[in-house]
Amino acid sequence: MLLNAHEAGAMVRAAQALAAGDLVAFPTETVYGLGARADDDAAVAKIFAAKGRPADHPLIVHVASPEDALAFAAEWPATARRLTEALWPGPLTVIVPRRLDMGAASAGGQSSIGLRCPDHPVAQAMLREASALGVKGVAAPSANRFGRISPTQARHVVDELGDQLLVLDGGACPGGIESTIVDCSRGHPVLLRPGLLTRTRLEAVLGEPLLDRDDAAPRASGTLEAHYAPRAKLRLMPSAMLRKALQMLDGPTKAAELKLAVYCRTVPRSAASGAVYRHMPAEPGPAAHELFSVLRELDDQNAHLIWVEEPPATPEWDGVRDRLQRAAAA
Repeated sequence: MLLNAHEAGAMVRAAQALAAGDLVAFPTETVYGLGARADDDAAVAKIFAAKGRPADHPLIVHVASPEDALAFAAEWPATARRLTEALWPGPLTVIVPRRLDMGAASAGGQSSIGLRCPDHPVAQAMLREASALGVKGVAAPSANRFGRISPTQARHVVDELGDQLLVLDGGACPGGIESTIVDCSRGHPVLLRPGLLTRTRLEAVLGEPLLDRDDAAPRASGTLEAHYAPRAKLRLMPSAMLRKALQMLDGPTKAAELKLAVYCRTVPRSAASGAVYRHMPAEPGPAAHELFSVLRELDDQNAHLIWVEEPPATPEWDGVRDRLQRAAAA
């Protein structure tokens, strides 16, 4: 059920649904989330059921303010404090030690929990209304079937999860890929998932380098090897390899027979004129914004194969490259 987020009473209706233990999908600056009150394990179980998500794969708890985040944290490490003071609200999730009496299902049973304060007016308004009703946090993974393309528009949510779900329609999400995740629970900050915030920016705020993910890292959203996948088979290729692969196709008929789509920055369309082409923006921000929408569009056009040109190997592209690598692994 689509509900215009700007209609009078929309935020109150969504907050009341959350307080009652129901699911609500809502926009953030990254993607649309599928939310349930994070302090109610029975409500959170509905998220796992709706998505087909394993119950031990943790969720991110969205809060209206740092004060609400403290309801879920057993402690607030200095690294988390520095990051959140500088970058909240925003597309950043910090993992901290969890209060053992709060959010067990949201945390996938772990002793740590991921917390985020989103920078989106609809998300903020809904979270404030919910907080006033006693809902201190809303657990919310992306509002799609587990492992599939994240939704960046309200209609994507309806297409994935049906029209019985209450969906706050706040327009297209500006960011387009999920939040950066930093583990602050083990003394030294560890980058678990890249996103819109670059490693350089994070390290400048922290005043120390970020470590890379290791085997002892807590489980975290969106870090499985295969994730974010379209129905079509996606292959990620360096520019030269993509050009060569397209040139090997015997004219436009072959590309059409393969139902091939190409998403690239530099490869000319003449390389295989029978393919469906989409141009990838030259800058990482616009590319992140449209990435999931383009993959959904190509799925809707019944592409069987999607060949994608690898993004540049620079830190600004880490988030986009991460999503494409996981989509290709599916």
